[in-house]
Amino acid sequence: MRRRSDEVAGEAVAAVEIRGALARLRRTTGLPVAFGGLVESGRPQIRISELSGTTTAALSSLAVSAGNGLGGRAVALARPCAVTDYPSSRQITHEYDAPVAAEGIRSVLAVPVVVRRRVRGVLYGALRSAQPLGDRTLGAAVAAARDVEQALVVRDEARGLLAAARPEPAGGREGPGAAWEQVREAHATLRALAPRIADPDLRAELLAACGLLTTARPGGGASLAPRELDVLSWVAAGATNAAVAERLGLRPETVKGYLRSAMRKLGAHTRGEAVMAARRVGLLP
Repeated sequence: MRRRSDEVAGEAVAAVEIRGALARLRRTTGLPVAFGGLVESGRPQIRISELSGTTTAALSSLAVSAGNGLGGRAVALARPCAVTDYPSSRQITHEYDAPVAAEGIRSVLAVPVVVRRRVRGVLYGALRSAQPLGDRTLGAAVAAARDVEQALVVRDEARGLLAAARPEPAGGREGPGAAWEQVREAHATLRALAPRIADPDLRAELLAACGLLTTARPGGGASLAPRELDVLSWVAAGATNAAVAERLGLRPETVKGYLRSAMRKLGAHTRGEAVMAARRVGLLP
């Protein structure tokens, strides 16, 4: 039951991201119509659930099978597709001509939302006249899809982190249980993602999810700078300095500098002592 409720909540969150991306797409391109939806769980089709600028309900809840129509082609190929005149295009199949005609759209693009090599949804943009959609418009649609992808990656990581944190592994927080090792790696991954999130609200939400696994309180002990904590999070997950540098996009010398600074603040003489000290004061899970 909990797993199903988590899936429903995850789909609702993803739908919100799709809705926001469609609004940005229309705003940045001037396209009069945008719509989109998610790939249905266990089915090779997308369900159009979000509409922006439409004048009818013809496209609402439309199920588009992979390979069929323009969106289905984008799903099957996992890449953007566009047609200048939907009704007469020979590049696509025409199972959905009736709802497209009812909405009165002609020139259409479809961009897949791809997360970890799996298509999770599709964003569409459309004109009510048959004219080419330029590179600028396609680029804006791709950028909107990338925003959704980034948000879904972050939310997937956060959901996995919280799911791993639910059961208390045998031996307690400091025990060697595999569950807490997964939590620690997820924690480090989320912290590494945070600096790449442009949206300040989403970035704050991500860091708040990380904080759910720690017990640190203001004035409760040593304080580390964000990058020092990022480095120490990966060290706690067993990464070498070289691996930490690669994951965080830093130079190995920079990683060593952050690590030395963290050790000094924590009163530690080795990497292992620093990790244990950070856990004792609640800075790491």
